[in-house]
Amino acid sequence: MLKTEQKIHYVLRIAIAMCFIGHGMFGIITKQIWCNYFAVFGIDTDTAYSLMPWVGMADILLGIIMLAYPMRAIALWLVMWGAVTAFLRPASGEPFAEFIERAGNFGAPLAMLILSGGIKNFRQLFARIDPNAAVDAKTIKNVFTCLKVVGFLLLMGHGWLNLIQKKGLLGQYASVGFSNPGRVAQFIGVFEIASALVVLIKPIRSVLLIFIIWKIASELLYPHYEVFEFIERGGSYGTLIALWFAIKQVSSNITIQSFQKTH
Repeated sequence: MLKTEQKIHYVLRIAIAMCFIGHGMFGIITKQIWCNYFAVFGIDTDTAYSLMPWVGMADILLGIIMLAYPMRAIALWLVMWGAVTAFLRPASGEPFAEFIERAGNFGAPLAMLILSGGIKNFRQLFARIDPNAAVDAKTIKNVFTCLKVVGFLLLMGHGWLNLIQKKGLLGQYASVGFSNPGRVAQFIGVFEIASALVVLIKPIRSVLLIFIIWKIASELLYPHYEVFEFIERGGSYGTLIALWFAIKQVSSNITIQSFQKTH
C-alpha cells in the first residue's frame, strides 16, 4: 500500500504531465490568443503562428518525461516556464487574476521539488526522483505549506475573475442555462474567494474535498476544446488533491509529536 508521501508524489507527477501536455496541445492547434503573448516579446503574428507548434511540442515532451522519468532539472524548468507563461497574461493586458489563477502551473512542479528534498548538487538535477525515498516530517510540512498557498492563489484568482465578470466565464454560465450570468458570477466569486481563505487558514479534508469536486466540475464548462482545457488545468486539481493527502500526514505527525512530548 502506498504511503501518503508516495500518493502526493504520484498525484503531483500526473498533475504536472496533464498541465504541460494540455498546454502544449494549444500550441499544436495554434490557439489565436497566444499571439498576444508572443507580442509581449515583439514577435509578429505570422512568426508567432510558426513558433506555436514548436513550443507546444516542447511542453508535451517535458510533460511526458516528467510522467515517465521525473527529474529535478525538468521540474525546476517547469516552475520557471509555468510562472513566465502565466505572467504573460497580465503582461499582455489581461487582469492580474489570470496569473494567480494559474498558480497550479508552477505550483505543482515546485511542490514536487520540495517533496524530493530540493536540489543539493548538480548531479542530482538529472537523477530520477525516487517516489519511494523517505520523506521527513519537516519536508512534508513544507510541501503542505506550499500546496496551501498554491490552492489559495488558484481559488482566489478564479474567484476574482468571476467578480470582475470575465466574459468567458459569463459565456459558460449562459451556455448551461443561467438567465442572469452576471449574478451567478458574483455568487461564485464570493464562494471561491471564501474557499481560498479556508484553504489558506485552516484546510479541512472534508471541506477541501468539496472544493476539489467544485473545481473539477466547473472546469468542464469551457465551450471550446473542452478536453484540452480540462487537461491543462491538471496542475490546479493536482495541487488540491495533493493537499488533501498532505493534511492527513501533517495531522498525523502533529499527533505523534504531541504524544512523544507528553510521554
